[in-house]
Amino acid sequence: MRIGELAERAGVSVRSLRYYEEQALLTSTRSASGQRQYTEYEVERVRFIQRLYAAGLSSRTIAALLPCVDSPSEENSDAALDRMAEERDRLTAHIADLVQTRDALDRLMTSARAYRDQLQTAATCV
Repeated sequence: MRIGELAERAGVSVRSLRYYEEQALLTSTRSASGQRQYTEYEVERVRFIQRLYAAGLSSRTIAALLPCVDSPSEENSDAALDRMAEERDRLTAHIADLVQTRDALDRLMTSARAYRDQLQTAATCV
């Protein structure tokens, strides 16, 4: 199938497919005229890549996980699980940072409201 059909069937843009190829996440063969050609297998591969992106993984991390899919083995599975655990730890740390940032913003908003209330009280006393 050609790139447009793969994009439609996998639910992604043609641009995404080109990016996946640039990142070595997806491969194609070329026709005599140079057009990309894909097999049925790539439809599920693209959907799998999309699920990995939806889980917050970068293209570099996805590339590191794909050997588990392409060459299943205990070693590749262990490496993939280790990499996913690292990514989960990274996301957990990022979430903690975001919570701290949100809490700091909440404190600023509380201070701003208190200051606004003081100004309103002072204006009504005059």
